[in-house]
Amino acid sequence: MPRRALVTGASGCIGKNLSRRLLGDGWQVWALIRPQSRRPTIPGLRTCSFDGGTDSLLRSLAACKPDVVFHLAALYVSEHSPADVRPLIEGNILLGCQLAEAMARSGALRLVNTGTAWQHFRDAPYDPVNLYAATKQAIEDILVYYQQAHGLKTITLKIFDSYGPDDPRPKLLAGLRRAAKERVDFVPGGQLLDLVHVDDLVNAFVMAGKRLLAGKVRRAEAYALSSGRPRSVREVAAVFEAATGLMLKINWGARPYRRREVMRPWAKGEKLPGWKPRISLEEGFRQLEANAG
Repeated sequence: MPRRALVTGASGCIGKNLSRRLLGDGWQVWALIRPQSRRPTIPGLRTCSFDGGTDSLLRSLAACKPDVVFHLAALYVSEHSPADVRPLIEGNILLGCQLAEAMARSGALRLVNTGTAWQHFRDAPYDPVNLYAATKQAIEDILVYYQQAHGLKTITLKIFDSYGPDDPRPKLLAGLRRAAKERVDFVPGGQLLDLVHVDDLVNAFVMAGKRLLAGKVRRAEAYALSSGRPRSVREVAAVFEAATGLMLKINWGARPYRRREVMRPWAKGEKLPGWKPRISLEEGFRQLEANAG
């Protein structure tokens, strides 16, 4: 019988590509969707509804009976305002806790969770860059209870900076594309980014799911999905220019660094066994340009 997966955050860039990959590998895949959420249009993808209550998660898990749950749903805010506090708690802590509770009660005990390298400011064992990173640590800590009390098996994959095709997020790549058309103010550009192509991240999530299915995880594991080659923002811009042939109009230093700017990415995370990124930044940017053309 085909393996069965439940994916949260299937409308996002990584979740969407993961769902396509799992379907292509022969899995049956369900996306957990809120009534107000955008439904991903992926052939073969099934959906189950989440109304905000734990009972609806229990019904969804009973309906799809997942072998593995891939939890990618999250609210990302780099610098929060007072109005962001409740959405961050609800989206990143409450949902994760409800999901773990429903999994424990339904007997679906394999979870691939998503964390962030920003939980480790200045290479600390724990020092959150921002409130978003603190919420990711909070759910990782909450999962310890479900691991110890209910036998939940989890792998947390900590993501650095990601990019890839069909990515609507207003991140660096969007800024570089805009700078090809108009002059754009940037920070000085000395901070290092650890950019990993979405296809490589999807490979890691699939490998983590298989690791759980193979019974190799006793309670909890956590891994850093690093490219292994951080680049400065200025270097990334130069790679983008070389790959696309475009000249960027950037006012370097016109904007200040953010408070608690990550100048050097976390370098002490353990690597997922058997995984390494295959797509270099140069090749990834060339692919994006070819697809755009």
